[in-house]
Amino acid sequence: MYDQIQEDILFCMFYAIVAMLSLIAGFYLMFRRANAIAPDVTSSVRLRRWTAAFFVAMTMSHVWYLPILFLTSSNDVKLTYLVGALLDCMTLFPLAIVVLLAMLQDRRRPLWSAWVIVVPLVTGMTFCIATHSDAIVPMLRIYNLLMGIGFIIYMVREVRRYGRWLRDNYADLEHKEVWHSFIVLAVMMLVFGIYTFAIKGQFFQYVQQVNNVLLTCYLLWRVETLSDLSISRPQSVSVNEETVTTEEEDTHDDIGPLLQRYCIDSQLYLQHDLTVTQLAQAIGTNRFYLSQYFTRQGTTYNAYINDLRINHFVSLYREAIADLRPFTAQQLAHESGYRSYSTFSLAFKQRMGQSVTVWMRNSTSH
Repeated sequence: MYDQIQEDILFCMFYAIVAMLSLIAGFYLMFRRANAIAPDVTSSVRLRRWTAAFFVAMTMSHVWYLPILFLTSSNDVKLTYLVGALLDCMTLFPLAIVVLLAMLQDRRRPLWSAWVIVVPLVTGMTFCIATHSDAIVPMLRIYNLLMGIGFIIYMVREVRRYGRWLRDNYADLEHKEVWHSFIVLAVMMLVFGIYTFAIKGQFFQYVQQVNNVLLTCYLLWRVETLSDLSISRPQSVSVNEETVTTEEEDTHDDIGPLLQRYCIDSQLYLQHDLTVTQLAQAIGTNRFYLSQYFTRQGTTYNAYINDLRINHFVSLYREAIADLRPFTAQQLAHESGYRSYSTFSLAFKQRMGQSVTVWMRNSTSH
């Protein structure tokens, strides 16, 4: 008996710590403007606010389930659980959906839909509370499960679409990675699954709280490191007046020579954070025609710029070897237009079929 009481006390302490952690994270995102984790990244204010609201909802969820830890009457426990579930359906569930949608910055998706899809749950929970009956709870769990499966399918499709949008518009993808959204989705779905199936037992209660800690820390890091793509970046490229034409005069045949002259010959591709809009402006066309050109060539904007940068890296490497100059791969990658060496390494391996280290070793031996 003493061991059980001691275990309950430890769980209550852990429960309170988890609630306080999410509250601190929420206040941090809400009131601090600069990034502490990634000072060089300008994060999305919209995403910060919605994530802060989600963290506060996590804290409140701990508050309205707290009486369950102390109640002894099964009826009181059941009623408290139903009230907590109702409040979760009104706040925590839709805010979790909103945070995931806000991470995708290719377009503004309607966030009100997050509250619409939980209306049946709210209605059902309200009925259960009013009648003091949990007879329809199994039906609500089935709806909850179907809602989760449907949302997973939707998110997988939207994240893939978002990834294509990034590759079509950005040459530098650091701080814009897509796969992080899948991790956040997976952690949220794990919490959602434990909640939906009402898995009981002290072990699963601890698992739920550990999951909440991991989710809080990971979300906080993700929000701070995800670049705000809605910000208009400074246009350091200049418009070449002689190449500006009307849309009627623009053809795909014109774009190849213009890219050769104003992107390749001028080495514009070495500019950090060069976007497809900036490149289109530099060659005197528009984003639509330029994107169509890359599609017709069977490539993407990101792949096009990466090919040019990697070719530049190869040239710099061979020049350094020929002149017997000291160098590092990181230095040459930066001179080739890459801010992040990890981004360069991934692009190099995709382009050359082997890692930078292996390629350099093979090149030297030949």
